[in-house]
This record gives sequence, C-alpha cells and structure tokens, in this order.
Amino acid sequence: MSERDPLVAGNWKMNGDASSLDGLLDGLLTELSGLALRRCSVLVFPSYVYLGQVAQKLLGSGIGVGSQDVDQRAQGAVTGGVSADMLKDVGCRFVLVGHSERRTLFAESDKLVTDKFEQCRSQGLVPIICVGETLEERRQDRTIEVVTRQLKVVTSRVGLAGFDGAVIAYEPVWAIGTGESATPEQAEEVHAGLRRSLAELDENLSCRTRILYGGSVTADNAVALFGMENVDGALVGGASLKANSFAEICKAAEES
Repeated sequence: MSERDPLVAGNWKMNGDASSLDGLLDGLLTELSGLALRRCSVLVFPSYVYLGQVAQKLLGSGIGVGSQDVDQRAQGAVTGGVSADMLKDVGCRFVLVGHSERRTLFAESDKLVTDKFEQCRSQGLVPIICVGETLEERRQDRTIEVVTRQLKVVTSRVGLAGFDGAVIAYEPVWAIGTGESATPEQAEEVHAGLRRSLAELDENLSCRTRILYGGSVTADNAVALFGMENVDGALVGGASLKANSFAEICKAAEES
C-alpha cells in the first residue's frame, strides 16, 4: 500500500446545468456516504458559472471543489478572466492547470501553464498540473520526454518549495474522451518516469507527491489502474457525470 493517500477528482468539463448538477451532487453525496471513505479524497471540478452553487452544496461534506482553469493574472482589465483570488473567494481549493484541452483548444504554452501554476500558489490554492503526450508522440517513443519536459518547465521555475503540495495528473491526449485508456502498465511506466523526474529535484518530494491517471477512467478499469505502485488516484471525465460510476471509482481507490 502506498504511503500516499489516493485522490479521485471529477472533471465535469462543459457539461450540466443548475438543475442536473444539483441532482448529480445529491446522488454523489448519497453514494459516498454509504462508502464511508477514510483514505480516499474526492474532488469535483464544475464549470466556472456553477462553482458557487457547487461549493455551497458541498460545504461540510468533505468533498473538495476545484476550478477547471484560472487566469494567469492577479486582477485588472481582463474581460472574461477569473483570478485565483476569486476562485478562493467562492470556495475553491484546487485548480486544474495545463489540461490538454486547454493546451490544444486554447494554445496554452508550457510557460503560460507555469504562470497559472504560480498564481494558484500565490493564493494558497492547490494546482493539479496536467501533462500528457499525443498519439503521434507516443508512436515516436517520446512519451517520457514530453511529459517530463512539461513538468520540468514548472519545477525549474518554482523549485522545491513552490511545487511541494501540488498534484500531477498524467493524461495521455489520445485517451481523453475517446474510450481508449492506457493500460495499467503503460500508466505505471509514465508515472514512474514522472516520479524519477521529481526525484532529481528532491527525493522526498518525489515520494510524497500524488500522481493521478486521467484518460477514459471507468469503474471497470479503475481497480487495475489503482493496483499500480505509482498511480495514486484518477482525474475522471465522463464517468464523473454519473454518481454511481464515480462512486465505484472512489471505492476502488479507497481499497487500493
């Protein structure tokens, strides 16, 4: 058993409305209360416009709330921007930075991702830094090169103190929303590579940093994924929109 307690996070992306998300939360609260989780931490990441609603609904429940993105600036004339301070004000404690959909659809660079990471830390928010390779990069046997580059851009700027307490999520781009998932062995290989990269900065940091797997995680493949030594939980997409399937993934993490 890993000394790192597991973490399961549901990324709802651009899905749901006030009514359907309220129902999803009711179901999730019911499902998780029956599990009586002791080791596994649970987070949900709604869209910006529902953050306040979700945070209020989950107040005191033990389920954490995070944002899917954050602006890299602290404040000012940024139409449409949402700052780390604003997120903290509405009850967020976690933020996804560098998700592949942000990198591809919004052309976010490694530098911009690092700027956002620093903004999170400046307000005491926990960043979950997402890394992952495309199918072409995997075919070229460049997976470890790509994910460690994405990670080192952050660690080289913020250092040990700045990174400590953050979370990593490995999400192979070719597995996100496709129904295809990395095998447990493929995930373990990449997670181990990321941990080796962290060890170059500090061995103890490497040992205590949680690395999640994301990419078509389901109740069916969760047990095998969580059985890997370096897989400390999951960043779940589609399966997090159904309370029972998400709870089954949490149960698998709890028992890992």
